[in-house]
Amino acid sequence: KFPNIVEAHVFNQALRLAPDQLDSYRPQQLPRTPTRLVVVFIALSCAPGLAEPHRPTAMQLRPGATVLRKAVVASSIAAPTPTCALCRFPSPPSRIHRASIHASHRRDSAWAAAVQVASNMVGNVVKKAANDGMTIDPLRTVAKEMKFLTGNIRKLLGSGHPSLDRVAKYYTQAEGKHVRPLIVLLMSRATHLCPKNAHPEFPQSSRAIDSSISPIQILADVNPSAMPLTSREPEVPEGNLDILPSQRRLAEITELIHTASLLHDDVIDHSVSRRGSPSANLEFGNKMAVLAGDFLLGRASVALARLRHVEVVELLATVIANLVEGEFMQLKNTERDERSPKWSEETLSYYLQKTYLKTASLISKSCRAAALLGNADNTTVDAAYSYGRNLGLAFQLVDDMLDYTRSGKDLGKPAGADLELGLATAPLLFAWKQNPELGALVGRKFEREGDVQTARELVLQSDGIEQTRALAQDYSDRAIAAIADFPDSEAKDGLIEMAQKTIQRQK
Repeated sequence: KFPNIVEAHVFNQALRLAPDQLDSYRPQQLPRTPTRLVVVFIALSCAPGLAEPHRPTAMQLRPGATVLRKAVVASSIAAPTPTCALCRFPSPPSRIHRASIHASHRRDSAWAAAVQVASNMVGNVVKKAANDGMTIDPLRTVAKEMKFLTGNIRKLLGSGHPSLDRVAKYYTQAEGKHVRPLIVLLMSRATHLCPKNAHPEFPQSSRAIDSSISPIQILADVNPSAMPLTSREPEVPEGNLDILPSQRRLAEITELIHTASLLHDDVIDHSVSRRGSPSANLEFGNKMAVLAGDFLLGRASVALARLRHVEVVELLATVIANLVEGEFMQLKNTERDERSPKWSEETLSYYLQKTYLKTASLISKSCRAAALLGNADNTTVDAAYSYGRNLGLAFQLVDDMLDYTRSGKDLGKPAGADLELGLATAPLLFAWKQNPELGALVGRKFEREGDVQTARELVLQSDGIEQTRALAQDYSDRAIAAIADFPDSEAKDGLIEMAQKTIQRQK
């Protein structure tokens, strides 16, 4: 861990050089860089015939983190300094003798030249990082866990009925963004370093969370894909785990609930495409799509119960209720559902409450559950929830904004669908404040001919999109502030990057 500095590790790899040309390893402390991830290795090229593999290379500090896109090659050629005969021998006394007699030569030696090259290289890399916006890749931080995510979800969804098995797994065939499980895994890893409560009394092993609580013959739950439910990974001592098996399963449960909501939403919204493919309701019909969504919620509930953590079960169970409540709130654009409503601050509050229930509830409660499963203290648990709540609101605000600014091809789903469905989202609500005539259109849910086009033009002519972006940025900033006290880690950096990318995303 390098909280305040970057060490440029300068050492000699040219083993064919004479002993007097070999300098011992010594780190040089340099100013902290924006990325805090740069380590430079330099192989001194003091011999004319030194092979190319021994030339210097810039590498990343943390294994597996994609930071530097290209290797940096440099060399330091310095003439050997005169030494006495004793310095030719590599014995310890000779090393001491050499250091005491020839210390004044060090500033003119190959070592000094190498240090200067290292300093220049680090300075150039830091400058490039600042100019290019070099950042942490959140997915890279939990790449191992994400690699097994879809496979594990498909195992959870197995059914003895072939048709149900096919429909239930349909949305797992086209890879989605997997934003929600990614956030859960990052939060699990970030809170691993936070203060803990007492040791848990619920199971943390993969075998325990796959085990039924009631007798199998009573459950009558046939799942041909369920053996094993989790991927075969090397056993890791529990004390060394920074993402627990229960937290990995929570990420899978979160994606199951989200996918179930997509199946139901596509039926309600009459969607024709999802993730670049025909929607499930179009492919299999409304009845099978609804039943498949119910089946996913059932499978999620079983997996949730087997975590054997009462508060986590309560949190995720209320998410399912919140999704339904949010859908009912969306049946009308204002709380009073008037035919000719007038804009008020309550209108925006109603929209934000609906947005929390439909989108932010799952993200916020999953983040809180991840912290609970990791035995984090109450302060950390509350911070995790606050991060998820604010990030979820920012995410949906950007989603509503993209409905006006991007094409259906870019989004992988129909664009401009909100107005067609009679929905007044944030860009229109802000435009309504500037254009009172939108009230009548909102009241009749844009059902008359020309209403959709008129509303869209008024939104684009106003600053509704800019105000929506500003509000989303505010929630993103709040999310980042919520985890400010978390210990520095790649996972924390990933969470921050997720909040920033939420504002920048184009689909």
